Amino acid sequence: MIRSDKLTARNFPSAQEEVEQQAAFDAAFDANPPSAYRLAFTDTDFLVRPELRPVRMQLELLKPELIQQELNIQSTVVIFGSARIADRESAQAAVDAARAANDAAALQRAERRLLMSGYYEEARKFAWLVTEHTKDFPHPLYVVTGGGPGIMEAGNRGAHEAGGRSIGLNIVLPHEQRPNQYITPELCFRFHYFGLRKMHFLIRSVALAAFPGGYGTLDELFETLTLIQTGKCRRRPILLFGREFWSRLIDFELLIDTGMISPGDEQLFHYVETADEAWALLMKEYDIGSPANGATTNGAATNGTAADGP
Repeated sequence: MIRSDKLTARNFPSAQEEVEQQAAFDAAFDANPPSAYRLAFTDTDFLVRPELRPVRMQLELLKPELIQQELNIQSTVVIFGSARIADRESAQAAVDAARAANDAAALQRAERRLLMSGYYEEARKFAWLVTEHTKDFPHPLYVVTGGGPGIMEAGNRGAHEAGGRSIGLNIVLPHEQRPNQYITPELCFRFHYFGLRKMHFLIRSVALAAFPGGYGTLDELFETLTLIQTGKCRRRPILLFGREFWSRLIDFELLIDTGMISPGDEQLFHYVETADEAWALLMKEYDIGSPANGATTNGAATNGTAADGP
């Protein structure tokens, strides 16, 4: 009888085996060999050279992609918003402290933060709804955030509280962003290149929820709108939480009146006020029912992989 394990045995040692062999050799003879002698893929001095940027970009695209493929993650809901919006409990504590200190300026700032904290709670609830109602599907919807505090934390927190996994796409910044505690550890990624991070926000996304935010939120929002407007990626729900905030911030009518965008481009997004309203819109868009009736993300909501990305 032919032994099948011999038929399928490796002809060459794996890269991992070579690394382990090198480490044992170095420990016995030279603990710190010169850069030229190291294996190229273990030599960080070599990998960070300017000429290796294309290789680093490919690695940064591949690493999160392969991990998500291995975990069978197919469809995501992206939540953007300010890192500066606090949860209601923290915001209320700041109001109480400012009032006790009789600091009028601090009280005004704290009261504004308390008002904005409503968005934190809606983001938290929206993530909970997305996760809770799809976690038993063959292919659940996974919440994706930028991995930091504020609205990002709220998204990961809501998914965590629903007992599901969620993704955090962190970015290296001059003032280092620390991942929030609610991201699923094996789905907590860190990027050097903003461009590759942006791709991973959209590769699997079936919806984008944008809460009030600053430059970063606007950057992601308008990039997504532009990709959809130009046909570079398929149309998907874009949910702007807080009509008053967004309509005051961006005058879409002016863009239409001056011919900067076409009539109908303002219909690429929806204003919503609550998590329930946003979830109802997604349910209608993708005919999401219960796992029992088979109306799951196996259908219209399912996306492709990096090869099919924007």
